[in-house]
Amino acid sequence: MNINPEEITAILQKEIEDYKVGLDIKETGTVLQVGDNTARVFGLENVMAQELVKFSNSVYGLAINLEEDNVGCVVLGDSR
Repeated sequence: MNINPEEITAILQKEIEDYKVGLDIKETGTVLQVGDNTARVFGLENVMAQELVKFSNSVYGLAINLEEDNVGCVVLGDSR
């Protein structure tokens, strides 16, 4: 079996060109409370500990306290 490097290169280049990066939003929550750079968020039932969450003002948070009815997030930016 002969391996043609040009053919493999062409296939890899096509795969790279066709690759689409996109945001996949799984859940949307509601911020209940914000203070001292922490936020309590309701509705993130499937979030995992230390997972990044993105708030509507494009500030990110880190899920740290997973409770039954809300998630505590450290706000990684301006919490106003």
